[in-house]
Amino acid sequence: MVTSSPPVSPATPASASKRFELLTLGDELLLGLTANGHLTFIGAELGRRGVMLDRNVTITDEAEAIRRQFRESWARADVIITTGGLGPTCDDRTREAIAEVLGQELVFDEGIKQTIAERFARMGRRMTPNNLKQAYRFSRGEVLPNANGTAPGLWAEQDGRVLCMLPGPPNELQPMFREQVLPRLAALGLVRAREAYIQIRTAGIGESALEAKLQPSFDRHGAALSAAFCAHQGQVDCRLSSPSGELNDEALQAIAAECARDLGEDFLCFGHDSLAQVCADLLRAGEHTLAVAETATGGLLANAFTNICGASKFFAGGCVCYSNESKMQLLEVPEDLLSQHGAVSAEAAVAMATGAAERLGADYAIALTGFAGPTGGNEANPVGTIHLALYSHRGVWSRRLSYPGPRPTVKVRAVNAALDWLRRELVKERATAGGNPSARQGSG
Repeated sequence: MVTSSPPVSPATPASASKRFELLTLGDELLLGLTANGHLTFIGAELGRRGVMLDRNVTITDEAEAIRRQFRESWARADVIITTGGLGPTCDDRTREAIAEVLGQELVFDEGIKQTIAERFARMGRRMTPNNLKQAYRFSRGEVLPNANGTAPGLWAEQDGRVLCMLPGPPNELQPMFREQVLPRLAALGLVRAREAYIQIRTAGIGESALEAKLQPSFDRHGAALSAAFCAHQGQVDCRLSSPSGELNDEALQAIAAECARDLGEDFLCFGHDSLAQVCADLLRAGEHTLAVAETATGGLLANAFTNICGASKFFAGGCVCYSNESKMQLLEVPEDLLSQHGAVSAEAAVAMATGAAERLGADYAIALTGFAGPTGGNEANPVGTIHLALYSHRGVWSRRLSYPGPRPTVKVRAVNAALDWLRRELVKERATAGGNPSARQGSG
């Protein structure tokens, strides 16, 4: 089996021992009204660049709490990242509280004011006076432009430390962190310029089975090689690195390629691409189109594909058919088939997949029907039963799966199983056609 080349891992940054702390601000986080996705995102992004957060502290919007915690973190950390509290309302106090601790004056910036005003004009809305609160910056700091919101980020280097302050909304914070913060940190030698490890992403194999399958490769390199595993719904990642530096980039790439060959069809990609992204790339490479039909998953499978830019090139469409009437009207599933076998059956799934392919003119089609729970089900098909069907020019097949657990978990696991089945079928077809039978390098 031929695999694409794994990404090159860069050299260790000069300041690998620096301490990083994340301060996530907001009463909504402590009240459980909003999940702390900033920790997940920033921790993962820094981890890719060879840095582990030393600490994350979540604090209230109260000014004294912000001053107290920032004062403590500033005394012990080399890099501090804050999220939230930069907006226009009375509970946004982060900028003012931290400026006081730093001993920096906040100055009004006409450029920021103009940017905010232009954004409101583009949206056709009137800018209220309190928005001007966001136009203040540190007198000895820099502004991080916010292309998706009104609150800019702030950057300061003082006392041999770095402070990065970011707005709270994820759609604003995440692109700012990737496009502005990481390049600045890399330029200072505080993070690696690229990923610190080679990640092997797998699908359809469990964490323990994956380790057992790759252990012979690991054993040949002893303590020089570090392997870490992370399990997700339907896939497991294995990160390879050489903390001692004994294994150079070329050696790590060779080990990763060897592991990919050993994994066969369980190998998904190098990097961070999703199952849907890999399927999309395979469909586009083969100039194929796909249709989906769903009941229990309620559109999650279609959503996985429409989240991908350019999905119209390969995704013909989908139907969410909960009632028997909708299955008959939209997919031409025979009424007598539903009466005889039921809507949750292999026969119904096959008919749904065939109907989706034919009605939408697609080369491939996937259908899912089942009982996601917590109610429903019967003796033959208890709660958690999912019937999948896959249609292609080579035929149509069905599979029966059982996923006990909460409704959201059952739905996600069913979608991942469907995606992995499609991926494997596309890989087989590619091999039959004489193409590269393996998955491809992820874009990261």
